[in-house]
Amino acid sequence: MSPMTGTATEKTTAPDSVSAAEPVPVPGPSSAKSAVSAPHDASPSRVRQVPSTAAWVRRAVRRLPHLLVKGAIKSAAIVALLLLWETAPRLGLVDRIFLPPFSEVARAWWRLATDGQLADNARASLVRSFSGFGLAVAVAVPVGLLIGWYRPVADLLGPLLEVFRNTAALALLPVFVLLLGIGETSKISIVVYACTWPILLNTISAVRNVDPTLLKLAKSMDLSAPRLFQKVILPSSVPVMFTGIRLAGAVSILVLVAAEMIGAKAGLGYLINASQYNFAIPQMYAGIITISAIGVAFNQFLVVVERRLSSWRVPVGG
Repeated sequence: MSPMTGTATEKTTAPDSVSAAEPVPVPGPSSAKSAVSAPHDASPSRVRQVPSTAAWVRRAVRRLPHLLVKGAIKSAAIVALLLLWETAPRLGLVDRIFLPPFSEVARAWWRLATDGQLADNARASLVRSFSGFGLAVAVAVPVGLLIGWYRPVADLLGPLLEVFRNTAALALLPVFVLLLGIGETSKISIVVYACTWPILLNTISAVRNVDPTLLKLAKSMDLSAPRLFQKVILPSSVPVMFTGIRLAGAVSILVLVAAEMIGAKAGLGYLINASQYNFAIPQMYAGIITISAIGVAFNQFLVVVERRLSSWRVPVGG
């Protein structure tokens, strides 16, 4: 390289080095204050959070009329029934002694609730009902899966199941009382017997009606029998299986109330029966309403559990 070229290069780069060496002006107090406060004011999370909250509020406000209309439609029949119940006895359409107005029943329900009778009897019934229901689920679901999946087991137990499932549970109540006494064992056993058949039969039907295309696809992937059962059979069986479980939940309460009317000293069935004998008609209807409310709440709980376990299903509208 020639000296002149080197000199030209030095002259060319000199201004850049001088400009790079120039001192940077120090920001004033106002500039520093704005620089410090800028990240807080222009925070991306704050910018995103405010519109999302406002949008959620706007959506909730827009949906409020729809929710109110939907709730009014769903509760219209119940409100109409309660109004009819209140007005019919007062207008003399029915005998007020045997069907008191709903307001009198509500006051009787409140008296039972405040003095603890309702809670004690409801607790006794719930313990018996849920114990029997839980035992029925624990027994009927595995047996139903086994019968539905293995044809030899179905051929062996099929005739016996046909005999017992066509025998009413309440018809066997005297047998349970004679064999097990009038204590808690007979009442829980009759609930287990009554709840077993809806769960068992629906589980068998669910396993046998699994989509054959799914089974062929799973077998083409060389899945083992346990994996096939876990990934295909059980998820496909949940909806039909829970239909039987929900039916058993209703049966567990109804059969128990009938069982508590014989030889029981506590429970909602005992409360209804004792109120009838003592001619405390409002208390009798209060016990009936309590049973209905428990049944509705238990069914809604099972619906929520079913939705959680079958979340893979595609909605009908989707």
